[in-house]
Amino acid sequence: MTPGKAAYRAAPVLAALLAALLAGCNQSQQQAKGPPPPTVTVAKPVQRTVVDQDEYVGRFVAVNSVEIRSRLSGYLAEIHFKDGQMVKEGDLLFTIDRRPFEIALEQMRANLAQARANLAFAEGDLQRGQSLLSNKTITEQAYDQRTQAKSVAEAAVKAQEAMVNSAELDLDQYSEIRSPIDGRIGDRRVAVGNLVTGGAGTGNTLLATVVSVDPIRFEFTFDEQSYLRYVRYASASKEVAALNGNVPVTLELIDEHDFKHAGKIDFVDNAINTSTGTIRGRAVFDNHDGLFTPGMFGRLRVPGSPPYKALLVPDAAIGSEQVRKYVLVVDDAGMVHQKYVTLGQLDGGLRVIKNGLDANDRVVVDGLMRARAGIKVTAQEQTPQGAPGAAKTGDAASGKVDVKAD
Repeated sequence: MTPGKAAYRAAPVLAALLAALLAGCNQSQQQAKGPPPPTVTVAKPVQRTVVDQDEYVGRFVAVNSVEIRSRLSGYLAEIHFKDGQMVKEGDLLFTIDRRPFEIALEQMRANLAQARANLAFAEGDLQRGQSLLSNKTITEQAYDQRTQAKSVAEAAVKAQEAMVNSAELDLDQYSEIRSPIDGRIGDRRVAVGNLVTGGAGTGNTLLATVVSVDPIRFEFTFDEQSYLRYVRYASASKEVAALNGNVPVTLELIDEHDFKHAGKIDFVDNAINTSTGTIRGRAVFDNHDGLFTPGMFGRLRVPGSPPYKALLVPDAAIGSEQVRKYVLVVDDAGMVHQKYVTLGQLDGGLRVIKNGLDANDRVVVDGLMRARAGIKVTAQEQTPQGAPGAAKTGDAASGKVDVKAD
């Protein structure tokens, strides 16, 4: 084989060896450089005027609640409502058998007629006595007796008139039991035909219960420290709960996820319970649709501070280190730093930061698991949720934010 042919055949082998050598060099250089810095999303805190809100659990109670009982004893003749229906003031609910009271009224009227007849006789006898006394036919003692008889007859007439009025009241008013208020009536406690015991004693029969529906009250309790805070804040802001009432509050029910029912505090008790260290408060709500009912649970939100400027970040940007909370911030050089913060309430899906954060800090809002204090990252600036022009997706109630880059 000639030297030229040997060199021609060896050229492909040399090219393959050279390519493998160059690939090994490039791989070694990449391994020496390491992986690129992780990419995270950063945003500055949102600045907003907020009011701290305190939350309390309580129950609804009716403004008015009346136990329907009879003033008279007798047999129940009629029931004029359906269990659970809405009733108006003055609606007829029950009728007691009227026949015994009709008979009693007739008897009282007869007694009144007899008393009036006795009075007429006593008046005529007294007039005759006057002429006889002037002629000295009767003594002054006999004349005084006739005068006394007339006075007794007049008193008897007045007594019988009162008895007639009482019998008429029993027949016309008390034998028909009407609703004293507007509201919803419960179920009947006595069926037709049963004997009803009336009167003012403890053994009278409960017939039904009526509770008012609209408006309705919400009762709750709060601790002594909150009470002192409210009293001190009241002089600085009308938005804070005070003893003068009319403080706007909001409420959510047990199956709701936002405080959408508006009401006002109308009463705060005048003494703290020494056993529990709490004081009772009360709010009033409109209930036109009948959604609220006495005994129902709810969560009340009460303004607990004057309005103030606050910094807010997405709740997902907050990390935990045992009992302490922190956020990760990125400086201009791309280095990650850890800042411990004090948290406030959730406001519009963002968490209020009480202290520990500056308005110009770039907070890591996405990629928190890829960043840690002391490493370098690639930061992508984005507009935080709640700021003007922010593009938002996600669950505002949970604080989870997914914002898109400009």
